[in-house]
Amino acid sequence: MARFVGALRRIAPWAVQNADVAIALLLAVVIGVLGIMPDELFGDDGATVQTQLVSAATLVILALVATALLRDRARQAPMEAITSDVLGRLPARLDRLEQIESMVDRTRKALDALQLVRVLGSSQEIAQAHAEARKDTTRWSFKGGTGTYLRAVTLPLCVAAARRDKRHLTVRVEVIDPADVEVCETYAHYRRSLSDLPDGTGERWTTDRVRKESYATILAAFWHRQRYGLLDIEVGLSSTMTTFRWDLSTSRLIMTVEDPNRAMTALAGTFYYANCDTELRLSFEQARRVPLERYRGVPLGDEPTIEEVQELFERIDMPLPKSYNGRDVVDIARKALRAADPYGDPGAGRAGP
Repeated sequence: MARFVGALRRIAPWAVQNADVAIALLLAVVIGVLGIMPDELFGDDGATVQTQLVSAATLVILALVATALLRDRARQAPMEAITSDVLGRLPARLDRLEQIESMVDRTRKALDALQLVRVLGSSQEIAQAHAEARKDTTRWSFKGGTGTYLRAVTLPLCVAAARRDKRHLTVRVEVIDPADVEVCETYAHYRRSLSDLPDGTGERWTTDRVRKESYATILAAFWHRQRYGLLDIEVGLSSTMTTFRWDLSTSRLIMTVEDPNRAMTALAGTFYYANCDTELRLSFEQARRVPLERYRGVPLGDEPTIEEVQELFERIDMPLPKSYNGRDVVDIARKALRAADPYGDPGAGRAGP
């Protein structure tokens, strides 16, 4: 009995919401029962009475079914109207969505532009930034002291990548003028004032080292130019020193200082990148140019000899100091083509033909 009552309680809500269907179902059951009952149960005219009951109940069932169908259609009509209205407004809503997406994209770009620079706080981050800057770049501008990292890492890797992809590469380099002893002394004094210990290359900074490092950068530019025809490289010599080093590629700018764990970077397209690009161009125009167009005049071997190096600097009207002996010239050639990375692996900068 308890189960029967529980079943009724579960069925009752459905029966109330669907009364016409419930009645039709009940009548169908009743008709089925009447149809299988013996005629004698309805008296002498049992067959006639049974037929009349079944016919009447059938009509009632058909009426209930028709009522249910009409009710369902009445419910569907407003839904069809709502659906049609929503579909009609869908193109306008999609256009609005595209406008919102476009506005979000413009806002993101504006925020990126407002963020002038990002500070890099470790040597690993700085190395990663340089790697990303070198990737697929077609240009590189450098301004700094003597270009040690440029010779050790940047120039060899950029030229190797350009040769591999058979694409053009433009490089502009501005370093301290090795013929200007005064600025070389100033730069050496500045570096020693920060630390009198040997740097990552294992050497201390002296005026003589500054001069040799700058001469090495000039020699490296000629050496790479002679070996890759799609390399356009220019070198400018400055009579003033800077405490910053700028490296600018197609995709980003990196500004480093003497602290190997601190740097700044800005992406191409930002306000800061554009203005630094202009600054580097104007600064280079004021520098003394090295006549790199004479690179064919003195061919350099894979391992330049003392005579080749000396003749090269004579041909470009920048003779090496008379005090330099063969060991000094060899030192310049080593710095040019076998420069030690001042921030990493000492063998990272081995130049290849």
